[in-house]
Amino acid sequence: MPTLPAFDPLSLPESNATGYPQPYAEDQKKRFNRRLGNHVGLTNFGVNLTRILPGGQSSALHGHSRQDEFVWVLEGEAVLETEAGEQLLRPGQCAGFPAGSGGAHRFLNRGDRDVLLLVVGDRTAGDEVHYPGIDMAGRQLPDGKFLFTRKDGSAF
Repeated sequence: MPTLPAFDPLSLPESNATGYPQPYAEDQKKRFNRRLGNHVGLTNFGVNLTRILPGGQSSALHGHSRQDEFVWVLEGEAVLETEAGEQLLRPGQCAGFPAGSGGAHRFLNRGDRDVLLLVVGDRTAGDEVHYPGIDMAGRQLPDGKFLFTRKDGSAF
């Protein structure tokens, strides 16, 4: 077994925990993350190995005000959904989402086998997340966690 900083990413535990409130948390039950960056103490950006079961999604359709995201499809076929439409991505294909571009996105698994994504995002403070398809907004708190409210600012 390698020792830090080298490690086997598949040896880390998976979690499908989400900060999304109900009813939106239910949609995250078929998405599992391994927090690779956290495992080695990265603080400037996050690196996750995300597994999406058939019928699942990576997240709700969303866009970030201050944080960039980069996603590489490692296994399976992922449908990249944006406000402009859908695109099928196969292993080896990538997508990037610049902060503040207004580009809402998510990945869907409409196939019959798992999708595996390498997801990299920076951790710029003060991020706000918009969700065009649902009545939810996210605001990053000073501790880095997100507070989710309805779009009018009311609590769930």
